[in-house]
Amino acid sequence: MRNFAHILAFLAAMIIAAQPAAAQSILRDAETEALLQELVDPLTEAAGLQRGAVDVVIINDPSINAFVAGGQRIYIHSGLINAADTANEVQGVLAHELGHITGGHIIRAYEGMGKASTISILSMLVGVAAMLAGAGEAGMGAMALGQQAAMGSFLSFSRVQESSADAAGVQYLSTAGITGRGSIAFFKKLQNQEFRYGYSQDDDAAFGRTHPLSGDRIARLQDDYERDAAWDTPPDPEQQRRFLRAKAKLFGYLATPVQTLNSYPAHLTDVGAHYARAYAYHKDARIDDALKETDALLALDPDDPYFLELKGQVLLESGRPRDALAPLRRATELTGNNPLIAATFGHALLATEDQNNLAEAERVLRAAVGRDRENPFAWYQLGLVYAGRGDIPRAQLASAEQQIMSNQPRGALQNAEAAERSLPTGSPDWLRAQDIAMQARATLEREKDRR
Repeated sequence: MRNFAHILAFLAAMIIAAQPAAAQSILRDAETEALLQELVDPLTEAAGLQRGAVDVVIINDPSINAFVAGGQRIYIHSGLINAADTANEVQGVLAHELGHITGGHIIRAYEGMGKASTISILSMLVGVAAMLAGAGEAGMGAMALGQQAAMGSFLSFSRVQESSADAAGVQYLSTAGITGRGSIAFFKKLQNQEFRYGYSQDDDAAFGRTHPLSGDRIARLQDDYERDAAWDTPPDPEQQRRFLRAKAKLFGYLATPVQTLNSYPAHLTDVGAHYARAYAYHKDARIDDALKETDALLALDPDDPYFLELKGQVLLESGRPRDALAPLRRATELTGNNPLIAATFGHALLATEDQNNLAEAERVLRAAVGRDRENPFAWYQLGLVYAGRGDIPRAQLASAEQQIMSNQPRGALQNAEAAERSLPTGSPDWLRAQDIAMQARATLEREKDRR
């Protein structure tokens, strides 16, 4: 029955590959999200889509990867940002992933998986029938061949999609007037990774790969890019400056303090180094040192909203919410009420435990969820505001919002039903409570069916 287990494992792997990225840890940062949106927007327009139609989401994963999982959203692993040296390299990746979106490859991937699954299931049934008839070896052989055919079908299907996305990426970068040098540089990084881990570059090994051979891709892409008018267009230096900031910030947030201080020692005085060390000291409970780093940043630019946000965050998470209010309020104003920064500001207002701050906290947090409904932290804080004001039905509704986004369907159902019973019938909040309850019931039913 070993081949039977292998077939089931293969099918399970295909199902796992189709799971939403919500099952993974998503990283949110206002500054980094703004930069990534700026990098993808000209490519989106070049693809014939409306500016802002495609979002970029960061996944907390150290591997070098990016993917799309349905809808108009690109997921980038934190490891990819850490591996990239330039913003232009990231744009090359975004252009490729955008090619998967416009090519409808997610929908077609389900078709490809369905074909592979059909082959595997049919061969399994033939194999089982043969074994029941006494031809054990023949049955096992039929199942093995079926498994191989299924895998080959799906991998071939995937390689075609990757080549199509490569071609689309070339087109979008060209139309946007962006050089493909970064794309080539990043593909060479991937090829170096393959060499490092011993992946064969031989044509005979291509059968077992989801992607075309890296060497072939680089040769084909380099030829296309070098013939493009944008090849010698210099990348945007301001975007590169901001990319290095965001990269150092992400490293400081994710790495251990020791790793960060080794990578960004005290003699480095650029913005990225101050950013990274601020996070390292903050995680190591060296609050005075962390604040020295944030003050060094603010000395460079006292009106940089992200420097102000960082100082407010350090103060808030160090038990000094009152001191955090001024920098967070200013950061919120300077970014036009960015929902992530506004949510942190609302949290600080609540953390003061001052009833006089509830009205401002409600205003700030309502604005935050109005602009970004997929922010469970902001919904949780808004629920606290409603509870503090004695508005229990809306506190329950806010909790239901937070729980349905945090994969807690049972709690979401309980809170949504409780809110629905108390809210005015037919009101927008009452209707929203019904929607959440229906979504939670559907999730619970799917979980029940999987048991």
